[in-house]
Amino acid sequence: MHTIHKQTQTTRMTEGSIWKQILAFAFPIFLGNLFQQLYNTADSLIVGNFLGSNALAAVSSSGNLIFLMVGFFNGIAMGSGVVIARYYGAKESKEVLRAIHTTIAFGLAAGLALTFAGTLLTSRILVWMGTPADVLPESTVYFRIYFMGSLAFVMYNIFVGILQSVGDSRHPLVYLILSSIVNILLDLLFVGVLGYGVGAAALATILSQFLSALLCLYRLLRQSPEEYRVSLRCIRFDLPMLRQIIANGLPAGFQNSIIAFANVIVQSNINKFGKMAVAGCGAYSKIEGFGFLPITCFALALTTFISQNLGARQYERAKKGARFGILCSIVTAQLVGVVLYFTMPTLIRAFNRTPEVIAYGTAQARTVTLFYFLLAFSHCIAGILRGAGKAFVPMLTMLCFWCILRVSYITIILRIMPAIEMIFWAYPLTWALSSIVFLLYFLKADWVHGFEK
Repeated sequence: MHTIHKQTQTTRMTEGSIWKQILAFAFPIFLGNLFQQLYNTADSLIVGNFLGSNALAAVSSSGNLIFLMVGFFNGIAMGSGVVIARYYGAKESKEVLRAIHTTIAFGLAAGLALTFAGTLLTSRILVWMGTPADVLPESTVYFRIYFMGSLAFVMYNIFVGILQSVGDSRHPLVYLILSSIVNILLDLLFVGVLGYGVGAAALATILSQFLSALLCLYRLLRQSPEEYRVSLRCIRFDLPMLRQIIANGLPAGFQNSIIAFANVIVQSNINKFGKMAVAGCGAYSKIEGFGFLPITCFALALTTFISQNLGARQYERAKKGARFGILCSIVTAQLVGVVLYFTMPTLIRAFNRTPEVIAYGTAQARTVTLFYFLLAFSHCIAGILRGAGKAFVPMLTMLCFWCILRVSYITIILRIMPAIEMIFWAYPLTWALSSIVFLLYFLKADWVHGFEK
């Protein structure tokens, strides 16, 4: 009975109903991302209500800087997931284990490096971003403590990537729910009851992240099938495998970093409009994370689905799954976008009741939420191409449109029309252009048989 239970925890996506496989895999990822977004939002909600708009601005300016520092290593983790899923689909167990242990070794080294770099460079980056002077001290404290937990964030993403690559999206969901509850309770205790500052909110986040990382590790060490069971003695760098992982992950990591860098530039321009703009746009970004949930869950599901099926040489099945995943993602993303368009003032008010904060957040929402379908399409095609081993294509496309063009547009348009709404329009504009390029590539390029060759 115990053996049967273990076998049903993973999903080999090379057989059975396509739509059932994709939805069964995507739904736990959706719920997991939902809880992750909840505990990311908890910091801002609790800080905004207990500590005021200054503290809210300090926490709200965190997203782009954090993603800039963490995004590169998360991209490498995505690349390792593609490699693991491909070997898992091909039923090559020895290669699966080599890939897993090399990925963990890389994650440990990357987490330690990020801890050092993040704590050292925090204040310099915040000053460079033009963070308002009255927000800077609290922002610096928040980021320094946050980056002290870098190892937990990196290893959590590594472990989740391993589990998802073999079709297990359920256990990460359970662990994320537990850590989300812990994070919210610690936020309420540290900030609401004990009255500590924004640093305590960062501490609550990293403690809860360590919990989820340790739970994932326990699953891999003790309760997984031997096919992908982790042994601490086997964690080492296998150089040929590391080259494979980096070849698949480097474009995604670079892509994450350049997008984050562009968004840091965007944030620095928002900072020029004052702390109310920072707080309002930061509150919107927390809510926006919920709108992106169907986008990220289907993109991740498609990467695993495509990778496993191409590894098993199920080429027509890969094509059918790609079409189904794209359709589901754009429809659900746009439905969420419409809901957010109409409810945004009420949602922003939950973070802070200052009229200016509400006005800035609502203005951004009313500009971008009706274009979520474009973002969904771009992310799905990027996920499909990563699963097919063509991570360079989405990297190049997003470099051109989501970084170079976005930054150039904002730099030029603000000199002509210095209004914050012009910054907001940078997003739907660049989403639309990248979607056009992705559509042309998807329709004309032989990405499936290119993999076969």
